[in-house]
Amino acid sequence: MKTQKAPTIRVDIFIAGDLAQAKQVCREYCMEIGACVTVEPVDYIYTGGEETGVRVGLINYPRFPTDQYAILDKAGELARRLMDRLCQNSYSIVGPESTKWYSRRPDDSIQNAA
Repeated sequence: MKTQKAPTIRVDIFIAGDLAQAKQVCREYCMEIGACVTVEPVDYIYTGGEETGVRVGLINYPRFPTDQYAILDKAGELARRLMDRLCQNSYSIVGPESTKWYSRRPDDSIQNAA
């Protein structure tokens, strides 16, 4: 049996929207660039409401190791596609060092976006 090891890097995309549609977007993206992601249903409970969505996960897969910047770049590209195809206005990317929230709503003021 062969084993390989790589530094642990996990990045998650959190976005509201339809699970089936999110899976299709991820399938297309993975076929296009040669990637593997996880897709899990998520329920968002917040003040005054609730909605369904997904958590899309990317890891540093030891068979094809890379660095956190490459994984974050892939997550950003996939998240933008998900936002468009799921008809959402925002999403979050949780990385190894920080969590970033992205919004295309004109009335949202994003602070500390860098």
